[in-house]
Amino acid sequence: MDEPVRTSAEVLALAGPVDPREVFRFASPCAGSACVHFDGASCALGDRVATMLPVVDGQLPVCTIRSRCRWFAERGSAACRRCPLVITQRTAAPDEYARVVLPATEPR
Repeated sequence: MDEPVRTSAEVLALAGPVDPREVFRFASPCAGSACVHFDGASCALGDRVATMLPVVDGQLPVCTIRSRCRWFAERGSAACRRCPLVITQRTAAPDEYARVVLPATEPR
């Protein structure tokens, strides 16, 4: 797909019987100070993704939001090479993935 697609009831229905968060990748603008991962200057979640998750592939994945992505702007290709591992809904996350998403204020 060359362009992002807006979420709609019709698009979500394409997931069929499974939760759409299991099969689609969702993106939204950075919420800045309204997000627990924003430290006042940058995205701590993007930093943890870029440093704690394993590299998926040496090549940058196709991405329709890279030009607007805060993680790419702050962490460059290190975030991109791990981004395919980031999903909204995971039914059985390994412990190391759970540690990545916890805000810095919560115990790891």
